[in-house]
Amino acid sequence: MLQQLTINNFAIVSHTDVELKSGMTTITGETGAGKSIAIDALGLCLGDRADASAVRPGAKKSDISARFGLTKNTAVHEWLEQHDLDADDNECIIRRVISAEGRSRSYINGQPVPLQQLKQLAPMLVSIHGQHAHQTLLKSDQQRLLLDRFAGHHSKLDTVAASYQLWKKLGKQIHTLLESQLQRESRRQLLQYQVDELDQFALEEGEYEQIEQDHKRLFNGQSLLDGANNAAHLLSEDEQVNACQLVRQVLNQIIELSETDQKLAPVVSLLNDAQIQLEEASHELNAYSESIELDPSQLQQLDERLSAALQLARKHQVNPNHLPQQHKELVEELAELTGADDQLEALQQEQQIAWQEYCDESDVLHQLRLTAAAQLSEQVTLAIRELNMPKGLFSVECVSLKNDKAAVHGRDEIQFLVSTNPGQQPQPLSKVASGGELSRISLALQVLTSNQQATPTLIFDEVDVGISGQTAAIVGKLLRKLGEECQVMCVTHLPQVAACGHQQLNVAKFSDDEMTDTNIHWLADDQRINELARMLGGDTITEHTRANAQELLLTA
Repeated sequence: MLQQLTINNFAIVSHTDVELKSGMTTITGETGAGKSIAIDALGLCLGDRADASAVRPGAKKSDISARFGLTKNTAVHEWLEQHDLDADDNECIIRRVISAEGRSRSYINGQPVPLQQLKQLAPMLVSIHGQHAHQTLLKSDQQRLLLDRFAGHHSKLDTVAASYQLWKKLGKQIHTLLESQLQRESRRQLLQYQVDELDQFALEEGEYEQIEQDHKRLFNGQSLLDGANNAAHLLSEDEQVNACQLVRQVLNQIIELSETDQKLAPVVSLLNDAQIQLEEASHELNAYSESIELDPSQLQQLDERLSAALQLARKHQVNPNHLPQQHKELVEELAELTGADDQLEALQQEQQIAWQEYCDESDVLHQLRLTAAAQLSEQVTLAIRELNMPKGLFSVECVSLKNDKAAVHGRDEIQFLVSTNPGQQPQPLSKVASGGELSRISLALQVLTSNQQATPTLIFDEVDVGISGQTAAIVGKLLRKLGEECQVMCVTHLPQVAACGHQQLNVAKFSDDEMTDTNIHWLADDQRINELARMLGGDTITEHTRANAQELLLTA
């Protein structure tokens, strides 16, 4: 529950610090005193839109903080732990600072947080029902939200939303594939032609380099043959003089000399090695010459393949050596595009399954809503009859729209109907209910649906507009009963409602020639009687109005 609210330099409030209590607290004050200012400040603290106008004139910033007790509020404990914002002493402190330039900063338990996190946490702590709630009640979306809140089937709503979002996601993917189908087909045809051409040419990895080498060898075959033969002739085949013969002659001379001086023995060894190497070289040259084939037809084949490789490389704008890699990449892209059609078919099947799951879940939700609609209709009818609409009849119409209106919240159209006179068929609220009747219906709905939610603090800001007399007393009793189950704060201008509070806060405005200030303080019993007397009789408080005020308190 809300335990403390501290406001500094907000609107016309310079400073106020209020310790809040459990039960039902009524907030009263003269017209224009700023009874709703504490609610506005709390809303700002919990993430409402802020601008520079929130800052008190002449101040540099507005600073608002709220302290909440977290006893039995496991949802908030878990949220704080999940976001590393653990609470100390079983409390949560929220703070919002707005500068005169309109910038704002948010804090949870002393740690700076994004505004979005503040907005996530706020509904777990406080639920605020504004004075214009009866106007929003005319909207079908609001009627659906109230019915779902009353039913409390949040997990089923989440399941329906998840199945709907999956169905929509698959639909977007299918739409994207269908939109690009023409482009894919055009690209696929081009790739198929290119792949077929490369398949036919079938250039293997490293083959182009080998073709280049073979082509170069065959093209220069005669020169190679002549050179090898000439070299072999100089080495060993010239009958007059050749390298092998000269080395043998030198070797024989050094052998004779080494018999005289052994220091020449290493030279003998080197010459022996040289003779062996020259003879082997001569043998290799002869074998090489024999291996050379001067084949014009093979040269022509290589020339044609080389030319074709160069032509394909130019077409694909790659180096001829990279043609095998280009071939591989095109094959992969073609397979990808060909598989897109299979993917489209698979996605369409998945979407059908997702749609069926969504239909099944939304049908279950429809049945849950029908059950809740019957219960809510009965309870609201009883409530509005107590609120001085003795012949009133309230009903909730829940129509399944089947395939026509699929939405994230299901396929139901919810409409609140009311009959205020006997024999009159229930009609939509906007066509039947007057302002006062709509206000009473709205209040009954808010009390009944608030009773179903886990939020520990409920705030009603002048929701009793258009109500007076005996009806106001009944409204007060409804709110007091709700206050026995959770913390209720109610801004009111009706003494009958104010008297039903377990305690009462008063808002007073003070002005001088330069500045206006607003103060919020608790009323003791005698002060409370005087405030109720003022609300009953105006500025002049008489013994009669005091007696009426005291009777209101005793009756409450």
